[in-house]
Amino acid sequence: MGLLGILVGLGLLVVLAFRGWSVLLLAPFAALVAAAFGGEPLLANLTQIFMASAAGFLAQFFPIFLLGAVFGKLMDDSGAVTAVAAFMAKRLGERRVILAVVLAGALVTYGGVSLFVAFFVIVPMAQSLFRAAAIPRRLIPATIVLGTSSFTMSALPGTPSIQNAIPMPFFGTTPFAAPGLGIIASLIMLGTGLWWLQRAEAKARQAGEGYGEEAQGTAEAAADDELLRERATTAREFDPAEIRHGRRSEAPSPVVNAIAPLVVVVAVNLVMSLLVLPRLDVSYLSEQRFGGTSLAAVAGVWSVVVALATAIATTIVLNWSRLPSLRQTMDAGANASVLPAMSVASLVGFGAVIAALPAFEMVRDWVLAIEGGPLVSLAVATNILAALTGSASGGLTIALDALGQTYVEIAARTGVDLALMHRVAVIGSGTLDILPHNGAVVSLLAICGLTHRDSYRDIVMVGIVASLLALVIVIALGSVVGSF
Repeated sequence: MGLLGILVGLGLLVVLAFRGWSVLLLAPFAALVAAAFGGEPLLANLTQIFMASAAGFLAQFFPIFLLGAVFGKLMDDSGAVTAVAAFMAKRLGERRVILAVVLAGALVTYGGVSLFVAFFVIVPMAQSLFRAAAIPRRLIPATIVLGTSSFTMSALPGTPSIQNAIPMPFFGTTPFAAPGLGIIASLIMLGTGLWWLQRAEAKARQAGEGYGEEAQGTAEAAADDELLRERATTAREFDPAEIRHGRRSEAPSPVVNAIAPLVVVVAVNLVMSLLVLPRLDVSYLSEQRFGGTSLAAVAGVWSVVVALATAIATTIVLNWSRLPSLRQTMDAGANASVLPAMSVASLVGFGAVIAALPAFEMVRDWVLAIEGGPLVSLAVATNILAALTGSASGGLTIALDALGQTYVEIAARTGVDLALMHRVAVIGSGTLDILPHNGAVVSLLAICGLTHRDSYRDIVMVGIVASLLALVIVIALGSVVGSF
């Protein structure tokens, strides 16, 4: 009955979340259903396991949600994201439209701008460029997914995405874990995705397809759609309902002022991770008032937090005259972080209850027994959980909460580098999460005025197939030569 309860709980979570029910309600309900099937005490599971795990996730990662959302909103309202997108369009758009859109999305998201902020700015730019170049608009979602939701989320070393931050406390790693393998994976994702999109463009031109009919007002409608909001907030770290709040600058930021904060995020993250934090005397962390922890457990999160805080200050200083309502902009960014953080924390609480059930031992044994070694089993676990939850961050945290310590012990026993496990886990979470019920996919299609039937096949190729190919190659290389 316990295993049946796990399956029923997962089924309720997936089906009802896809129908738009709030994860804040669904996750504890589904967890208690699973516990009830296993004959476990319900109130104890709710207060001592679910809430404790959800609160632990917030305690570790809410600063990244908060600062990331504030930074994204500042970059949006100052006109910086628009300036970056326009710069890429001017430099590449007339000759290489698809590449221009991909690189614009990659630049802003690798620089720390929240995904949904990028969507609402880059989609109109892409529509204009694709229309002028007579490229089918059905290819716009896949082009944006390639630039914003693949290699810059999971593979590029140093990316400040929440997915790249989640393994750090478990494995004691930094945002730059396995940099060489991360760069290789990024090139594979980018190269495979561009090859597919250019192939699709060429076939469309041969068929005389053209841009197609334009959909009007879709971005505005998507920002106000409550169903999309519920789905979106489990997928990424920005509540799209806050896009309209604050006040945007009427003039775009100079491109140098726009790009500088993005460079600051990466540079400060690197300096903090490799130079500053390793040289600090943080022996006080072992004291009970600081949780009896170690630098390895907190250094990664600290690096990202300092990088985002510095980038926020840089954005304000460089774009002061283009932030007409600074308080409202920062309030909107702060508010935009709350629902996504709470939604993912609820998924984590659900996973903790499932992992605490006696029947989960069967699942754990099955995962660890998968042929191919710990890297393969870790990749399978993160893939499956990200697919079921439709959330890379939720699935990754559930997997590591349940199995992270086990993999640390396996790594110590077998000599597998934890940095390699970090990179495999993050790439694994960013593959099957892009299934049809993923909130980011649903939202992007709505903003573009398209349907799954129009564009999902191309999203699969650039978001799932390209990432799976990169994951396989990283595992193969890591198994042979180790982490680098």
